[in-house]
Amino acid sequence: MSVARPEYSPLSMTASSTAGRRKGMTALTGLTIYLVLLCGIPSNMTISALGSVGRPAVLWGLILALWWVIHRLHAPRLASSSPSQPVRVAYAAIVVVVLVGFAAALLRGQPADQVTSATGAVLRLASWGGVLLVAMDGITTMRDLRRLIDRIVLLATIVAILGLVQTFSGQTLVDQLAIPGFELTEEGGVQSRGAFVRATGTATHPLEFAMLLTCALPLALTSATARSGDVSRRAWPTWSAVVILGVTLLVSASRSAILGFALVLLATLPALHGRLRGMLIAGSAVAVAVIAVVRPGMLGTMLSAFTGVDSDSSAQSRSDALERAPEFLSVSPWYGSGFGTFLSRYYIFDNQWVLTTVELGVLGLLAFAGLICAAMWSAWHARRLSAMNDVRVLGQGLLAACLGGAVALIGFDGLSFPISAGVLFLVMGTTASLRAIAHGDRWMADVRRAGVDDVVDGHDRPVAAG
Repeated sequence: MSVARPEYSPLSMTASSTAGRRKGMTALTGLTIYLVLLCGIPSNMTISALGSVGRPAVLWGLILALWWVIHRLHAPRLASSSPSQPVRVAYAAIVVVVLVGFAAALLRGQPADQVTSATGAVLRLASWGGVLLVAMDGITTMRDLRRLIDRIVLLATIVAILGLVQTFSGQTLVDQLAIPGFELTEEGGVQSRGAFVRATGTATHPLEFAMLLTCALPLALTSATARSGDVSRRAWPTWSAVVILGVTLLVSASRSAILGFALVLLATLPALHGRLRGMLIAGSAVAVAVIAVVRPGMLGTMLSAFTGVDSDSSAQSRSDALERAPEFLSVSPWYGSGFGTFLSRYYIFDNQWVLTTVELGVLGLLAFAGLICAAMWSAWHARRLSAMNDVRVLGQGLLAACLGGAVALIGFDGLSFPISAGVLFLVMGTTASLRAIAHGDRWMADVRRAGVDDVVDGHDRPVAAG
């Protein structure tokens, strides 16, 4: 039996009869609320009575974690199982290492402020896990996955526009926002490098802001590319988001942002056809030229940031951190000093990978690296598994987003900042969702080859066999 293969995944185009009967909150709705809380409320604002865990996005992530547990306990047993998820296994490994390190730290005895910090860190990990697991198991159709990616791009673009206004006005703007019951827990706002402003958007730190845009840019680019061949979906809003995100990264006066822009651009190119690759490279060159005219001296400032690394204080601090790490790691080399126990009064590591090694030891570092690698592999495997254009293109975008996030963590302690940590775990959850959907596409193709198309009619997506 010969069946024409569509350009887009049939799962993304299905008008499911079951979708209209959904009641209550869906995974897409829950994750959308999380995104709004994560990006819409300044990340240095917390609910006064709850301290460091009082950020609305963290609290909502904990609700999502509880919701996921309840749903798993009450979910009906299906005839066929979903595919195994390496992301789930890697996250479970991190949880085990964190809990062992937490128990060991308490047994050694810790100052009260370190116990409070460690407890908050464990709760944040549970919150990130809620986001990751709900995205992994709750987003089961390409329709919902593309909507979620669109919303990530939309929120990041809004934050980028705020960042552009900050860049050209020199004003933080969001520091004037006052919400009853909330307080500022950290100093934030725009910074400067030379004569140029480093914007923060709603983030606390410019690098937290840059990591959000770095993760969102490949998603915007591949989402626009996937839409370009479908006349029923206008792609120009997403291409506009690509331009805004790219320009904001280029004018951010940040080494990490420039490196992130170049890295995700190169990592996304394999998903683009030849003509679009050329247009993208040419467009980037034009953008750089325009920025050189509109912002005189910026290119020289950024060039000196790369060529003058030896004399740069922030770069020197990161080098010193590598030298000091073995000293702190010697206390507990396998599972570290305890997640969240290494306070800034001891030393400031502007490198999440080094900080993770000190706090979680060698096992924790391997588990965290394994989580990011599992997410990248899931996106890559989805590309190979599915013959559908949208799955293959978005898979490359998610892979690039994970890679960009992993590299960005070299430049700052990203898990200490809510936006950078939240968007990274959300993106990793969507890679697992895409892998499950790709398995569904393969299952559907096998069924059709067997000549029993009626089996899949009316389903939002078939559950893939493991």
